[in-house]
Amino acid sequence: MTGTPPPGPTRPRRPRPDQPLRARWDPIADREEDADKRPRGAIGSFVRSYGWRAYAIAVLAVLTVALLVVTITDDGGGDEETAAPIDPRSRNVEVTKETTPIGAPHNDIAAAALPAGALPGGGPFTTKGERVFSVVPGTTDKVGSGDEVYTYTVEVEDGLNRQDYGGNQTFAKLVDATLANPKSWIGGDKVAFRRIDRGEPDLRISLTSTDTARELCGYQIKLETSCFYPPDGRVVLNEARWIRGASAFGGDDLTYRQYLINHEVGHGIGYEHHLPCEQNGALAPVMMQQTFGTANSEIMALDPDMEANRTFTCRANAWPYPDK
Repeated sequence: MTGTPPPGPTRPRRPRPDQPLRARWDPIADREEDADKRPRGAIGSFVRSYGWRAYAIAVLAVLTVALLVVTITDDGGGDEETAAPIDPRSRNVEVTKETTPIGAPHNDIAAAALPAGALPGGGPFTTKGERVFSVVPGTTDKVGSGDEVYTYTVEVEDGLNRQDYGGNQTFAKLVDATLANPKSWIGGDKVAFRRIDRGEPDLRISLTSTDTARELCGYQIKLETSCFYPPDGRVVLNEARWIRGASAFGGDDLTYRQYLINHEVGHGIGYEHHLPCEQNGALAPVMMQQTFGTANSEIMALDPDMEANRTFTCRANAWPYPDK
């Protein structure tokens, strides 16, 4: 019959009655044999003193040396492939999932270091609006042959003085005309646009007071700027720039406004990165920060990681496809 023994103290196991007791034939000789097998000398003494710990110390020492060799000789590359550099001309079609403004400079640079980016003199503009936007009524048919159709609304921040910028309809007409121009983004045959005034648009093209623009775009550099604000899908057009333009455009406010629309809408459709002047004397890429200048030496102060020839200067340009 078998069973589990009751709990309690355990005793040394005794031989069964049918088994004889066992003993060594010559215990003294066995001890002498064991002594002959023990290591002799300093190492042997160390082993006899520390037992199994002596071997553990040796193994740990070998592992430590091996780890140091691996650490020193490892260049950090491992077997992983080196990440490919980002192509500044690439397009991120999921840009609206970003949570920070796109296109606004983030370096802490004094305005005096960027004289070309200073706001020119001119007419008045609203510094502080009501931070509420109203949709300007009006719709358009689809413009462009691209399969990716972006709907947009034209919006104006409440509190702006209509006499300063020419009124809501004047603003909306220029937005519509710019995006419908073959030289604009539709010239690449990838995207198309359609204006709506109801429902949720893909883009909210908005004329904005300076304080609201600073709130949405940031104000690390003390210059008036515009941007794309992904959480709202808002193309932020700073009214101060809309009215006064930029020095690089030499007082041609119409061309600057067309540039402002195309540049910030470009961020809104996925062109996150800015481009430098790539050929001296050529038209500037529309995704160059022309608000702050058309010379690489000027814009690279905002983007020190940009790779470009600092001596190149381009001509102001409002269009993604100026040859269309």
